[in-house]
Amino acid sequence: MQNKPHLSFWQIFNMNVGFLGIQFSFGLQQTAVNPIFTFLGAHHEQLPLLNLAGPVTGLIIQPIIGAVSDKTWSPRWGRRKPFFLLGALIGSLCLFAFPFSPALWFAVGLLWILDVGNNMAMEPYRAFVGDKLPTKQLSFGYQMQSLFVGAGIVLANASIFLFQDWFGGNETAIASTDAIPKWLYYSFFIGAVLSISTILWSVLKTPEIPPSAKELDDINQHNALPIFARIRTPFMEIVEAIKDMPVFMWKLSAVYLFQWYALFVYWQFIAPMFIETMGLSSADALSQAAKMNTTYNLSTIVFALILVPLAVKFGGKKVYIFSLFLTGLAMISIPFIQDPLLVILPMILFGIGWASMMGIPYSMVSKIVAQERRGVYMGILNMMIVIPMGIQTLTFGPVVKHLLKNSAVNAILFGGVFFIIAALLAMRLKQPPYQDDDTSGARNDNG
Repeated sequence: MQNKPHLSFWQIFNMNVGFLGIQFSFGLQQTAVNPIFTFLGAHHEQLPLLNLAGPVTGLIIQPIIGAVSDKTWSPRWGRRKPFFLLGALIGSLCLFAFPFSPALWFAVGLLWILDVGNNMAMEPYRAFVGDKLPTKQLSFGYQMQSLFVGAGIVLANASIFLFQDWFGGNETAIASTDAIPKWLYYSFFIGAVLSISTILWSVLKTPEIPPSAKELDDINQHNALPIFARIRTPFMEIVEAIKDMPVFMWKLSAVYLFQWYALFVYWQFIAPMFIETMGLSSADALSQAAKMNTTYNLSTIVFALILVPLAVKFGGKKVYIFSLFLTGLAMISIPFIQDPLLVILPMILFGIGWASMMGIPYSMVSKIVAQERRGVYMGILNMMIVIPMGIQTLTFGPVVKHLLKNSAVNAILFGGVFFIIAALLAMRLKQPPYQDDDTSGARNDNG
């Protein structure tokens, strides 16, 4: 295994800046896309299926791009950078076009293309951070990513309610409309600029580590294969990696099943819930949801790096379990709060959970997988995210319609229960020993 130099705070900071743009886009998907679908005529029970793009593209794109990037090296362009640059460009173009959607089918189609771009950028970026950092800095590196996750989503959501306040005018009083509010356009335009500009910052500021002689030999052997063999190789890599996957990751997949199902429920139904609990119009419910998402992501920014010493002291597993419990309690309490200011309190708890979810599992997995397979395993980890999302999009429409009485309040409560189940399942996690890449010893981080 290669010895990797210890990086400074600002080197790790610059390396992760690109996540600001990716997560601004993701923040718009969380908060604005489903209300846009509603503006264009979608009903509650249609929302899960209309979000099928995220799970499907994540399931297909991320592991394939991860496997391909593992077998890529260019002295000029690097290993991971070409993929997240192209993904950011695709995302920027889609964000610019999204608010001009003339009909529901057009917006849904753009979401599919946007998700392809975001997934193409996301997976190699995760592996990029793991490639650069020695084991002792992995927790800090991935929590710095978590900080930018929060910052990107904060800016996205803040732009929504601020632009509504500044430019909304009489549109804020409209309860239902077949047109996308003009004030929402500006958030998507900002996202289009940030998506490509922040990625460029990280690309220009952070050189990639060249592959070892063995890795380079493997890459050259792969590139010498016939074209059809090269096309088949990523799929075979994914299959082989799944066969060899550590038991820890199989147990983590059970946690992720309930965690990400619940998160998708939250993103789809938080704005409709405010219509039910506070009697808001569709536009005002969107603004309220944006404020709440801003709050929890501000909490994420604050707690992202605080969780690093806590994970060192108490173990990543314990911090992760506690954070999942906090998120479940937050979701269960939100529907019973009618005061917009008091809703901030559970959102702070939600933000602690989000900071943990976006950092600690990636750090734990990155420590136990081989360097030459880091890309494909980060793609498989994302499969564990998108499969629950896919299940949710296919199953939750009938669930909310027939079991939950078509109530957004009941949907949010349902998600809270699933978070509690995820926390209970996380108690089963036990991380195997890992080899430190800058010392000769091994250690166990069971937490």
